Amino acid sequence: MYNTKKIIPAIIAKTQEELDNLVSKVIRIVDIIQLDIMDNKFVPNTSLFFDFKIPKTSCIFEAHLMIKDPMKWINKNWKKVDTVLIHYESCNDHKKIISEIKNKGKKIGFVLNPETSIQRITNLIDDIDQVLIMTVNPGFYGSPFLPDMLDKIIELRKMKPDLNIEVDGGITDKTIGLVDKAGANMFVSGSYIMKSENVNLQINILKKLLEKN
Repeated sequence: MYNTKKIIPAIIAKTQEELDNLVSKVIRIVDIIQLDIMDNKFVPNTSLFFDFKIPKTSCIFEAHLMIKDPMKWINKNWKKVDTVLIHYESCNDHKKIISEIKNKGKKIGFVLNPETSIQRITNLIDDIDQVLIMTVNPGFYGSPFLPDMLDKIIELRKMKPDLNIEVDGGITDKTIGLVDKAGANMFVSGSYIMKSENVNLQINILKKLLEKN
């Protein structure tokens, strides 16, 4: 997938009805949708932490697990999604969790919080499908973009040129060009897309900005 730039809306939802409504807004204009799973422990917010059902669509779904026990969630819900994104900080045996997810036929990526160095995943990088760099402190829509994270993206791209590098947090028309030039190729946007009155317009604005770079 690398070299293919993708806009990925992020969905935070408290109920099945809210999930269905938000997915329906974006399914005709994107290929990938991120589901933000939060347990109110790993981050101080709750989202999709119930037995939800995925609406029928041709979109790919990735689960961004902002939870303290990712393996417990994976064992119960892995069939619902195509890719599982796990915070490096939330698990102890990283090799084991990679093996478990790959054995289920799913893709896996690790997520790095702003304070976590990419050196922590150097020995894992050849075994995973993507890395998600948090460009905000996770847990809420609308948190401020952290420009210091651009150096982390640049370093990661140099380390593994063909890696899918995803960014999440504060991605808007003002910041997408910065993370694109730094080397990211997957761009997660939450509030900029999902809280707008015209979801399609916001996605198209981001797509056009990527085409210019």
